[in-house]
Amino acid sequence: MIGKATPDILTSQPPVPSRAFAYLLLTLTVLFWSGNWVVGRWIRGDVPPIALSFWRWAIAFACLLPWAWPHLRAQWRELLAHWKVLSLLGLFGGACHNALTYIGLAHTTATNGVLLASSTPIMIIALSWALFGKRLRRPEWIGMALSCAGILFIVSQGELARLLGLRPNEGDLWVLAAMLSWALYTVLLARRPPGLHPLSFLAAITLWGLAALVPFYLWEMAAGRLIIPGIPAFAAMAYAGIFPAALGFIFWNRAVAEVGGNRAGQFMHLMPAFGTLLAMIFLGEQPALHHLLGIALILAGIFLTTRARA
Repeated sequence: MIGKATPDILTSQPPVPSRAFAYLLLTLTVLFWSGNWVVGRWIRGDVPPIALSFWRWAIAFACLLPWAWPHLRAQWRELLAHWKVLSLLGLFGGACHNALTYIGLAHTTATNGVLLASSTPIMIIALSWALFGKRLRRPEWIGMALSCAGILFIVSQGELARLLGLRPNEGDLWVLAAMLSWALYTVLLARRPPGLHPLSFLAAITLWGLAALVPFYLWEMAAGRLIIPGIPAFAAMAYAGIFPAALGFIFWNRAVAEVGGNRAGQFMHLMPAFGTLLAMIFLGEQPALHHLLGIALILAGIFLTTRARA
């Protein structure tokens, strides 16, 4: 049996109490994802953004393939039958989300990026309303307004004149586009084909994401934007592929199966703290007052919307 023959963290029993183990996995996942913002900002001069996104997923796929291969062989017909939704999930969740993130980090700080990423839950709710007609209660509307105000506060750096003059940081806009892409991916997960093993599903959308990145990667290289070989570049690509991509998704899936999506989602609120702290330690970035006020408004909006749905 595959489940017995594969020492997979998705299926094996942890050697410690399962709930505590799940919380550890969730904490590590958010730490890995927070570190990705710092690495993307740090390596921007040595690895172009599309190249970093492409090799992140290529390395992740290589790490996943030994475990995913039996499931891919068993379910290849189902994967081909559902290629349309899988290609969209790979496009938004893999290709667009990461490429836009790394493009943004070439122009804005990791602190700005990770704080703006906290707005994703609000984008998910807004897209559910816009695309699928989900009714929103008054607290949810208020929550979205507060979070939008927080986003504007961070993008404008607390200066109304900058906002009115339509002079936001270019990188912040790319990051917001990346979060919108992730929100689309999350909403589209409701259309995920039933019955697919988590590893075959993840491997399939990774392949679709890589396929979508290929023409842009070739264009980037043709434009003369090449990887500068060296230990920093290879270390950054290895980190992005192994930790936030491969291990992050495996850990997240395993933990969600144990404690549920709602409880797991609360751990995402650790990202602003982890990301800001890592940016301070490794990049020397210092959060400003507009960062603190902006994240406070975003988290207040998330609190209102999640409380309204409880």
